[in-house]
Amino acid sequence: MVVMYSSYDEAFRLSIEESDRFWGEAAQEIQWDKKWDRVLDDTRKPFYRWFSGGKMNTCYNALDFHVENGRAEQVAIIYDSPVTGTIRNITYGELLGDVSKFAGVLRSLGVEKGDRVVIYMPMIPQTVVAMLACARIGAIHSVVFGGFAANELSVRIEDAKPKIVVSASCGIEPKGPILYKPLLDKAIDLSSHKPERCVIFQRPQARAELIEGRDIDWDEVMKGAESTGCVSVEATDPLYVLYTSGTTGVPKGVVRDNGGHAVALKWSMRYIYGVEPGDVYWAASDVGWVVGHSYIVYGPLLHGCTTVLYEGKPVGTPDPGAFWRVISQHKVKVLFTAPTAFRAIKKEDPSGSYIKKHDISSLKYLFLAGERLDPDTYHWASGLLNIPVIDHWWQTETGWPIAANCVGIEELPVKPGSPTKAVPGYNVKILNEEGEEQGPEKEGIIVVKLPLPPGCLPTLWQNDKAYIDSYLSDFEGYYLTGDGGYVDKDGYLFIMGRVDDIINVAGHRLSTGGMEEVVSKHPDVAECAVIGIEDSLKGQVPIGFIVLKSGTTKDHELLKKEVKDMVRSEIGAIASLKEVYVVSRLPKTRSGKILRSTMRKIADGKTYKIPSTIEDPAVLGEIEDILKA
Repeated sequence: MVVMYSSYDEAFRLSIEESDRFWGEAAQEIQWDKKWDRVLDDTRKPFYRWFSGGKMNTCYNALDFHVENGRAEQVAIIYDSPVTGTIRNITYGELLGDVSKFAGVLRSLGVEKGDRVVIYMPMIPQTVVAMLACARIGAIHSVVFGGFAANELSVRIEDAKPKIVVSASCGIEPKGPILYKPLLDKAIDLSSHKPERCVIFQRPQARAELIEGRDIDWDEVMKGAESTGCVSVEATDPLYVLYTSGTTGVPKGVVRDNGGHAVALKWSMRYIYGVEPGDVYWAASDVGWVVGHSYIVYGPLLHGCTTVLYEGKPVGTPDPGAFWRVISQHKVKVLFTAPTAFRAIKKEDPSGSYIKKHDISSLKYLFLAGERLDPDTYHWASGLLNIPVIDHWWQTETGWPIAANCVGIEELPVKPGSPTKAVPGYNVKILNEEGEEQGPEKEGIIVVKLPLPPGCLPTLWQNDKAYIDSYLSDFEGYYLTGDGGYVDKDGYLFIMGRVDDIINVAGHRLSTGGMEEVVSKHPDVAECAVIGIEDSLKGQVPIGFIVLKSGTTKDHELLKKEVKDMVRSEIGAIASLKEVYVVSRLPKTRSGKILRSTMRKIADGKTYKIPSTIEDPAVLGEIEDILKA
């Protein structure tokens, strides 16, 4: 049932005023084993649930349905790996065969509906197979980004309590293999929860030592595996848990349900991104992030598209023409990536000379998200590609866009610096700190009036209280996005940045609070603060300020290196501190709160007011002198 909307305004109005009708019609696109009892179940506010009583299977909708309806020979995944020199096309029929067999492997290892499986894998087809195999049997997967260090992995194992971990011997970076198995072994040592088994995919670039009795070789176990069918699950059952940086440094397990997730993602493919079944869609991200879950794996496959699984970089694999080569070779219709990727290409090839070597006429839209799209990058990309360049905004928690130019409904004029308007289903408001709604052009805190639309998190993994405390307690009846901004007179939304300590490094959300916890463990550090500062390439990068314990005689350069190494080791290379500064004191209010936002303004060269509550204004002068030097 393909719904045609006369305009964006009509679609948005329907989604807010007649949400049951709007989402009930959208849900007709999904195959149900049992129809829902209620479209929106609001019997346990604020824990709203979508399609309660309905039963379905996400893997069936992503694979079996298409195979049964004539897409068995259509390519489902184009695996393009410049770091290994591999290009492989996997049809829907082939992918279904692999997923059915690996689902059989999981069943043979005792994995049942509701059990958790942690997946710590690089950008390879086996990762997608593992995710879909979990969905097939009703197991809950939790994918952990392969760039995370052992400590971060152990925290997630501790919280998810997986029966099985699926991993690979290594990931591949342009400089060579990154060994995963030692990190996995260390993470399991650190965690009090021990998975029963680990299934390891051995890559030829580096083979891993397997621990007898615990570790199983992927290829060996697949040889004798029996295919297994789909398990019908409740629409409200969890599909996956994805951990996101928490402001306390403790990761939060975002829960995604099966029914609402499938409905929202399938709807978004046509109406936001403007793609149809059979089109080639490429989200240049990583399966360890929410973009990879939603728009490398589930969204495109639910919609019957061909998805690109790219194991490479925007530059250096082999050159700044890497993206243009992929688009040209695979006839990509829509590309979705982070602004950082385009800043990297622009830096290496400012004149755009590499694009002339490739025919990219198949590309109709470029979507950018994950961090703020600065006007310079927008204008450069727009001028180079001569197609619509569309900024859109969303979060791990929502799982799909909050604000976008919904080109499949009505292509609205672009305003550089704005992700356009709220997507149908999201009743976005701007509030001041007292909870009063703000008029046009007045900056405030961005919230979404409850209920959130289908596909958004219904709660946090086994922690309803943290869900309320983190997102719903600041303003009753509203979801707190954690971002500040305003709406202009035309209804266009402008995102001005976080109002908490989450920073955005090259599209990756990281908690400065988590980094501070690591830095504070150094035996010579008395106090510390980590802030995110503006960076022309990555959007933001973290820098640290440390106050040393009295009597410390260690060389400052050595000490800074130790602090940087600790953060890389415990959180991962993506959290690398750009710089560490030794200061005599940190600027604080009289109540003891560190003035991080003021420090950010100083570091970014912005004007700032000295807060009336500051303990000693002279400390800001020291910070300013250090940063200028």
